[in-house]
Amino acid sequence: MKDRFVRVVFLGTLCAGLFWSWHWLFPGPERVIRKQLSELAAAASITPNEAPLVKLAKAQQLCAFFANDATVTVDVPGRSVQTFNGREEIQQAAIGARAILNTLKVEFVDVNVAVGTDKKSAVAHLTATATLPGEKVPEVQELEIGFTNIDREWRINHAQTVKTLR
Repeated sequence: MKDRFVRVVFLGTLCAGLFWSWHWLFPGPERVIRKQLSELAAAASITPNEAPLVKLAKAQQLCAFFANDATVTVDVPGRSVQTFNGREEIQQAAIGARAILNTLKVEFVDVNVAVGTDKKSAVAHLTATATLPGEKVPEVQELEIGFTNIDREWRINHAQTVKTLR
């Protein structure tokens, strides 16, 4: 009886370990996208006194999250609407922002990811907070970010601000 109990516990532990390993080694699309968004926020953030080569490297790292033909539309109240088409324009905008700003902290909160039924597309709705130098209250903006699965990697194909009632 005791031997049977040990076997059942061993098999249960083995099954739980295999299940956990499978999910760790092969995460679902939603988990991968959430991780990418976290890495994107880190790449968009600017630490104080970044060296010029670090600024360039982070701008290139930021662009790696986007598809070649990605479109980013930024419509912040009180500022003009700006649209960036393609990785090159996105990279130039990132380099320009890094040249102007000394620090910037970007975070994505309230992330909701909806993966398409085809498992090749997804849309993330989230709130972006950006803490600018000298400001105590962060800028807050709702975003919609569309992803597409290109060669087994999730890339951003469009991102846009969402108008909210204020």
